[in-house]
Amino acid sequence: MTILPLRRKMSETRKGFVQLHLSVLLAGFTGLFGRLITLNEVDIVWYRMLFTSAILLVFTGLPRVGWRKFLQLSGCGALLGFHWILFYGSIKASNVSIGVICFSLIGFFTALFEPLLFKRRLSGWELLFSLITVAGVLCIFSLDARYRYGIMIGVVSSAVCALYAICNKKASVGVRSRTVLMYQMSGGLVAMSAIIPVYLLFFPSQQPVVVVPEGSNLWFMLCHALFCTVGMYLLQIQALKRLSAFTVNLTYNLEPCYTIILAFIIFGEGREINFSFYVGIALILLSVLLQTRRAWRK
Repeated sequence: MTILPLRRKMSETRKGFVQLHLSVLLAGFTGLFGRLITLNEVDIVWYRMLFTSAILLVFTGLPRVGWRKFLQLSGCGALLGFHWILFYGSIKASNVSIGVICFSLIGFFTALFEPLLFKRRLSGWELLFSLITVAGVLCIFSLDARYRYGIMIGVVSSAVCALYAICNKKASVGVRSRTVLMYQMSGGLVAMSAIIPVYLLFFPSQQPVVVVPEGSNLWFMLCHALFCTVGMYLLQIQALKRLSAFTVNLTYNLEPCYTIILAFIIFGEGREINFSFYVGIALILLSVLLQTRRAWRK
């Protein structure tokens, strides 16, 4: 009687890992779109949420959820939108490689925030794996002083994203993945409409704001919304139902590896890289492999 539930749990864990790594692969293209789309970061986020909400509305309609659940999902959407603004702002202020490397700190912030929010003890192993990631990021930070402003924005972005993933795990319980994403995107769109003017007061834009996308920007935005938002987050939400928020967030440290390889090929960013960069990448990969091995054995 105990073998069947165990096998079922292992099967669900395997499925969660497959969904997780597919979502990370799609996430690897997010930073590239941030560079390819020439709009301001606030425009990118606003239109990304608008197009995603429209796509989901066609496929899911407006499923009924309670007001409390709707507010929880909308709050998660606001955190996600704010993370996106900072993430794209980091890329605009530095480059694609630096922007996505800062995202690797999400595992570190999750190891700190998750025990506080769920009222459990800090995990020594999680902190250890996260510190390996931090060491990798510090190696990469020595790349060039020109990128410090973009790095600072990227660090805050990863902290906000860690909060989003933790809150999303709790808010999405008992709700279909498509419904979760629908109300997060629509609620986040409303929240971003209010947050963006305040954001621009503190971080004035060097580019025109409120620009209607057209030409290549329009096509890039539509692809971004369909594949790197709808597809990626549906897979991520499903993975969060089978795996811990820490495992999901730490595995997302692989996203920079996919993005950096593509950035090297498309934008030629490899010319700006030194030896410490590769040491940092190796440490980040080590932390992901160790956590994946521990989660699988557990």
